[in-house]
Amino acid sequence: MSTQVRERQADDRAAAGAGRIEGLDGLRALAVTAVLVYHLRPASLPGGFLGVDVFFVVSGFLITTLLLRELRARGRLDLPRFWVRRVRRLVPALVAVVLVTIPLAWLADTDLLVGIGRQTLGALTFSTNWVEVAAGTSYFTATAPQLFVNFWSLAVEEQFYLLWPLLLAAVVAASSSARHRALAALAAAVVSAVLMAVLYVPGEDATRVYYGTDTHLFGLMIGAALAFAWAAPGGGPLAAPAWRRRRGLVAAGALVGLLLLMLTLRQASPLTFRGGILLGSVLSAALVAALLGPPTRFQRLMRLRPLEWLGRRSYSVYLWHWPVILIADAVVPTAYDSAAHWVLRAAAVGVTLGAAALSFRLVEEPVRRLGFRACVRRARALLVSRVPARRALARAVTGAGALAVVASLAAIAVAPERSRTHDRITAGQEAVDASADRAEVVAPAPADYSMPTGEEITGFGDSIVVTSADGLEARFPGVMLDARSIRQWPDGERAVRTRLAEGTVRRAVFLDFGTNAGVRDEALVRRVLDSLGDRLIVVVNLYGGSHWVPDANATLERIVADYPNAVVADWHAAISEQPELLQADGIHPGIEGAHLYADVVARAFAALSERLTGMPVDPDAPAAADEPGADPAGSPAADEPAAGAAEPSAAATPATSSAHRTG
Repeated sequence: MSTQVRERQADDRAAAGAGRIEGLDGLRALAVTAVLVYHLRPASLPGGFLGVDVFFVVSGFLITTLLLRELRARGRLDLPRFWVRRVRRLVPALVAVVLVTIPLAWLADTDLLVGIGRQTLGALTFSTNWVEVAAGTSYFTATAPQLFVNFWSLAVEEQFYLLWPLLLAAVVAASSSARHRALAALAAAVVSAVLMAVLYVPGEDATRVYYGTDTHLFGLMIGAALAFAWAAPGGGPLAAPAWRRRRGLVAAGALVGLLLLMLTLRQASPLTFRGGILLGSVLSAALVAALLGPPTRFQRLMRLRPLEWLGRRSYSVYLWHWPVILIADAVVPTAYDSAAHWVLRAAAVGVTLGAAALSFRLVEEPVRRLGFRACVRRARALLVSRVPARRALARAVTGAGALAVVASLAAIAVAPERSRTHDRITAGQEAVDASADRAEVVAPAPADYSMPTGEEITGFGDSIVVTSADGLEARFPGVMLDARSIRQWPDGERAVRTRLAEGTVRRAVFLDFGTNAGVRDEALVRRVLDSLGDRLIVVVNLYGGSHWVPDANATLERIVADYPNAVVADWHAAISEQPELLQADGIHPGIEGAHLYADVVARAFAALSERLTGMPVDPDAPAAADEPGADPAGSPAADEPAAGAAEPSAAATPATSSAHRTG
């Protein structure tokens, strides 16, 4: 056996020693399960993204423990060998995912390839976080699903692996006290957490804050601090009798606390960036600490065979799950929470677990144990094997690999610069801006609750309205739209107040905000509705898989129920029946979806008009501008017929049919 091989095996034994803390694989399994649930159905576990921070704490602890053991055993750190070990551990599975999923995404939907060259560069260089920040993409409001968006956390970890050994050597040289070393790591964690809290600005895109190695480093450093404490002579505070007696209780409390945090924390909430993620990291460290020592019930729970199996493959599961979900959704569009949707989700989980198991056995483990060169030699030997079956299999695998490389390069070469969603938003915005030219000051007039024409409607909204502009124009000729991408309800309030001040808001209004954040301020929504007075008001509810959608829709229903002149347009129900009318992002309407959206708005106006006037209304045949309309006495505010009610209502005449008080 060569010296190089013996040294590699010694390194692997050292790494295994750091990694074989009983129950740690089970904790990894819980972390990756949280991430899976969050990406499968965010509303079920809105804080499931904290699973990534559990991984950070575990990685910081294990890597620091490994480095400290090497220092004790050899008296020095062999940094090149350490970095090679990290490459052997992380790169093979990542390359396999990249080469398999890019061609599949090309076949499924080219929108999945937008920015794929940049994404691949970031993935292969472990710089996804900074590459995406530099490109100005958003983790929270993308117009095209990013195939490798989940690789941002791998980039943060690998950058930690690159820099931390150098800093650790300096810390160890500066002090021989385990306490001082742990405090130094905790100080770095505090600085990182403070940076996240300070740089986060409510209402602004938080991608830079979430992706930043500097702002998201604290979980790794908390894990490192725990490793320093554990490395103290005799086990330090983790060997104290008082800690050992309470270890099981601490584990139970930390586990319950972390679960509650995952159930309640929202990714877009200021609390998330100002203490929420930090608290999740501290609780994760408590769980790791509870595994260090004699067996406990918690440790036995974490050692359950299914958890250990999943935990050992958690890296591959994390790599595969997001691309598989995106490709599955592109191939078979389904409505969120429908039976077909959950069948597809179950299939995606099955494919993810199968791919992860194969990757772990055929790619990760061989390279980790033998190294790249030995694996290449084995592959060459199999290609010329005297056993026909082995030779045929080796050649088939080699051919498939070569084909995957060529297909991936071709896909990157022909990938579109922009998604169809982006193009529709651009075209829709032009139509919206053109409709704004129709804005004219309208004179005050009595309330009119007849079915409105397009010339009597003003629409306010976000990118859902923008991408539905063609359908709205066709359904409501002359409609005036005021919409912009990524508008939230606070933006909507400002837009409505501006138009009211100009006097250009017509007698019928529809509102559609919150696609990217839901409804955070119920009082604000009520202020908007109050400001519109006695106009016909349609509030369109939300559709999508984001965790805020169910709560936001329930909030809108509750608010609108208090306004007799308002109704909710159930876009969620309508598009759930025809999800194939959405674009690749599963949120924005396509061409036919835009017409469905307009139809939903029309039917809502018709139902509202019928309710207020007591007269049947055909939503497919709105009253013409010169057609006599309903008596304003149909207003719930009119208890008696107005003087002159026997004559045609002035509210329905051509001169005043689009007029309304400015509010």
